[in-house]
This record gives sequence, C-alpha cells and structure tokens, in this order.
Amino acid sequence: MRVAIYGAGAMGTLLGAYIAANGKQIDLITRNAGQVSALNERGARIVGNDNFTVNVNALTPDEMSGVYDIIFLMTKQRENPQILTTLRDFLADDGVICTLQNGLPEPSVIEAVGGRRCLGCAVAWGASTVSEGVAALTSKKKKMTFVLGSMHGRTQHLETVKEYLECAGKVTVEENFFGARWAKLAINAAFSPLSAITGYTFGQVSRKKETRAIALKLLNEAFAVAEECGVVLEPIQGHNLVAIFKCKSKFKQFLALRMLPFSMLGHTKLKSGMYFDLSQGKKCDVDFINGVIQRLGRKFGVETPVNDAVIETAHQIERGERKISPENAIELLRGI
Repeated sequence: MRVAIYGAGAMGTLLGAYIAANGKQIDLITRNAGQVSALNERGARIVGNDNFTVNVNALTPDEMSGVYDIIFLMTKQRENPQILTTLRDFLADDGVICTLQNGLPEPSVIEAVGGRRCLGCAVAWGASTVSEGVAALTSKKKKMTFVLGSMHGRTQHLETVKEYLECAGKVTVEENFFGARWAKLAINAAFSPLSAITGYTFGQVSRKKETRAIALKLLNEAFAVAEECGVVLEPIQGHNLVAIFKCKSKFKQFLALRMLPFSMLGHTKLKSGMYFDLSQGKKCDVDFINGVIQRLGRKFGVETPVNDAVIETAHQIERGERKISPENAIELLRGI
C-alpha cells in the first residue's frame, strides 16, 4: 500500500503524525517548502492536547511519483478543481481519494475520479499551526472522532482507510453518510464563521451572549434546509443535534441556548480555519460551508437570512471593509 496525505497543514500534519507513530507508511504532501524541510529534518512535532514527535516523510507536489492506493485530501475545498485534476494521475486504478474537507466536498471528488474511488470523512476535531513542522491539537484527544462513508455503497479500501484513521481516533462507518456529513456541516456553519469574524475560540463562541444566539439561529437554518432536502441528520459524537437544538418554542430556545456551551467542552480552544485565513488576508471557505446552506435554501425555498449576513460579513473582512472583531457579532445580531 502507498498512502499519502495531500494538504499537510495543521490537521494533515497531525493526522500524519499519528499514522507514522503507529508504524504505517504515509507521505505528507504540501506546497509549503519550508514545512516540508522542517518535517523531514526535525519530524512532526505535536503539542497542545498531546505531546510527541515522530519522523515523517514529507514532499512537495512536484516531488510526487508513481501512484497511491489511498490519498487523504485535506486542502481547502476552493482548490479542488485544480488539485483533483493533478491527483488523478497519481491515483491507482483501484485507488481511492478520501476527502476530510469541511462542507460537502464529495461531489467535486466524484466528478474528478468517479463515485467508486471516493470516500468521505467528517472530522470532529481541530488543530492549529504553531510553526513549520509543529501542530497543536486544539480538541481533547478523546474527542478525535471520524465518521467515514461513501455515497456509492461499499468502496475499495474502506477497511484500510478505517485502519489508518484509527491511528488517531475512533472511526464510525456510517451507512447514512450524507446525514452524518450534514450534521458536521451544521456545526461548522454555526461555529466556524463566528470564530472567523470575531477572533473567538469555539468555546468563546458558545459562551458569549451574542455569538451563542447567532450560532443557534445558524443551526436552525441548517436544520430547516436539510429537512427540505430530505436529509435526516445523524448524531454527532453521540448527540442528536436536531433533538437538542431545534427550537420549536421560546422555552426550547431557552434550553438550547444553555446547552450550547456544553456542546463545545471538548473543543474550547479551537479556532476555525476560516479565522486563520482571514487573519492572514486570505479568502476563507465560508462559501463552501455557509454558502452550501444558502444555495440549497434558495433552491428549496428556505430563507437563510442569518447565513446570508454571516457570509457577507466574512466577505467584507476579505475585502478590507471591516476587521476581525467581537463587534461584528454585536452588529450582526442587531441586524437579524
């Protein structure tokens, strides 16, 4: 077996470190030449909620050769068309690409390599880059879970992919994978953009009055769109999001607001990838997270005013029209 992680940023480095520490072959691929040098010279160093260093094999895309049986895709989804065109040439005829990206990335992978060569994985943990070759686990180790599945039934290498992911955490193979993917999408849509536009951690988003109220509204818009799409959301880390957070009355809203901080207990230090992109002057993935809910809402006649407002706020930061600040949440809540 030849296996690679394409996109060895914080999360890719962390997953690769766990795989290498368990004695399995893995190549870590990234366009960041400095990251490649650091990983090859000093190994992958993991800090935060775990602490170890392990030797890994890292390379840049232009150093790739031969074909891989499994490629874990961990880049930003906006780059998928270009990246998948390249990866097709490095994928074995019976190989699979397993996308661990947020949002609903499977259609783009299926378009590039076919349904039988695509696996999806919803990841319920986070990491951040400390420096080149050093990644911090920002979720509790026991919260490192994966939900693995396919939109085309049992797929080649499914059990092997599961074995590799189990080096890092608990893996559930879900028959209703689309429902599991939607559950993760709902969480991402509620917390990631709010972390991005305020600079808060997920723990702070769940505790602060303004962001907690907005997050609950975002969750309920996601539930409404999913229902119109005919999607039944699967539990995430054992919790039924719809049962806990769907607000059918003022009393249920009162309870749900008080439950939100408990939902993030294992991820209090996590900041979203969107935040790191915006803070570095880059475009973030809000269109591939909240934008999915927005576009499907329009298609199925569901209004999504809170997602609309969050998306526009993120774009304003991208355009330099406003800065990352908690004031963005206060202003946003007034407008909705």
